[in-house]
Amino acid sequence: MGNKQPVSVLVVIHTADGQALLIERADRAGFWQSVTGSREGQEALIDTARREVREETGLDADAYQLSDWHITNRYEIYPHWRHRYPPGVTENEEHVFGLLLPAPLPVTLAPDEHSRYQWLPWAEAADKVFSPSNAEALRLLPLRLQP
Repeated sequence: MGNKQPVSVLVVIHTADGQALLIERADRAGFWQSVTGSREGQEALIDTARREVREETGLDADAYQLSDWHITNRYEIYPHWRHRYPPGVTENEEHVFGLLLPAPLPVTLAPDEHSRYQWLPWAEAADKVFSPSNAEALRLLPLRLQP
């Protein structure tokens, strides 16, 4: 069994015109998602978001507009990933953030975590992701972009 914390971030990386970055999991072909990752130690969740963006895309979140969407999701951890958590842990608490970029940018993937990336309009991205909470966050993007 692992020691991963059941507290994570979901970071929707997007542009002002509603394009969203998706990355495909290396361990699950066809599993597309936004940036995600678990908190390490007692780091602040905003710091978890910054670290995960850097690790998974090579982008420096401090160079752009990172915002806490103040949304928390609780969901059951997929059985095939429970071995990463302490014994008996079956649920995760996910905190949603957004990262606004000036345009779709190329990213540098962590090859052990992700195999491909693509930029899609938010509605297409919401239909493509495997996680219901990720799809819900992407569907909120138009509301986040209104002045």
